[in-house]
Amino acid sequence: MLNQHQTANSLMTDFVPARIGLIYNPLGGWFRKHTAHMQSLLAALPEIRQIQAINPAEFEQAVIAVVNEKIEWLIIVGGDGTLQGVISCLFEHLSPDKWPEITIVPAGTTNMTALDVGTNERAEQILTRIRQYLQQPGEVKRISRPVLRIEQAGRKSVYGMMLGLGLIARGVKFSRSQIKQIGITGSIFTLLIVLRSLAGTFLGRPQAEWAPVRITRRDGANGEKEEVYLFALISALEKLLLGIRPYWGQESAPLHVTFVEQHSKRFWRNIWPLIAGRGHHLQKEEGYISYNATSIELWLDDEYIVDGELYYASSQCGPVKITADGPIQFRVL
Repeated sequence: MLNQHQTANSLMTDFVPARIGLIYNPLGGWFRKHTAHMQSLLAALPEIRQIQAINPAEFEQAVIAVVNEKIEWLIIVGGDGTLQGVISCLFEHLSPDKWPEITIVPAGTTNMTALDVGTNERAEQILTRIRQYLQQPGEVKRISRPVLRIEQAGRKSVYGMMLGLGLIARGVKFSRSQIKQIGITGSIFTLLIVLRSLAGTFLGRPQAEWAPVRITRRDGANGEKEEVYLFALISALEKLLLGIRPYWGQESAPLHVTFVEQHSKRFWRNIWPLIAGRGHHLQKEEGYISYNATSIELWLDDEYIVDGELYYASSQCGPVKITADGPIQFRVL
């Protein structure tokens, strides 16, 4: 039997829920590039309660409306940042067992969670399918995923699907200042960030913008250790953008954890097995650590990202605690 944090998939023919809500972010990368077309598609769904939200305060108000109106099916039109903002607010107002089912319409700069749960078509195709489904219900796929609950003393809890440190966080920060302004979205955007991060490593950049991250980590399985890492990630998703799966732990636990040390051996030779989830031959003694966990604590003074949003941790506030929460259920047409 599945425990509360394990993933599960199901496929069945279903009815249309009585109360349907939709939260959309018009500043999402894809939405912003196709504003007129997206607005016309939303206008073709008058039977759905629609709420615009572009910042944390508006996400909060949108979620309060969803709760008050007892929405049973919530459609989120936006990218990873929009989803992260909405689910963080949902956790503040409802226990996960009372949440509406969630459908993601990928309309952001990056859409990692949507791709992982199988919503891998363009936003306009999915909105068109939703309209057709409302007229004639058909098969529905339900996919469960755990969620990261990220806590540090004195700070508001953050919820999301993937946390990244080191080169991952540096790459996202760089993208905000330069690549994102060009208007590139989706997998091309992600590929450019990955290449830029790896180039910084290859060239041995001494600048702080491409510096590794110093972390003291503690979890139930591996004890405590301070080390300098090129990058680290904790993920509730089975795969990330571009279909990569940079973890290979075998433990029966919901969170995928990977650390790559700064001076890991034969890093360039091992990049492909590392990102493809084929790193079972990589050794901890050589600087490659991957396992599954229910929770983990990290001490650091550095930036980190959660679903593309940037945060900062200070060891003076104690450890950053990452714990599996949820799961939440995604509805895929």
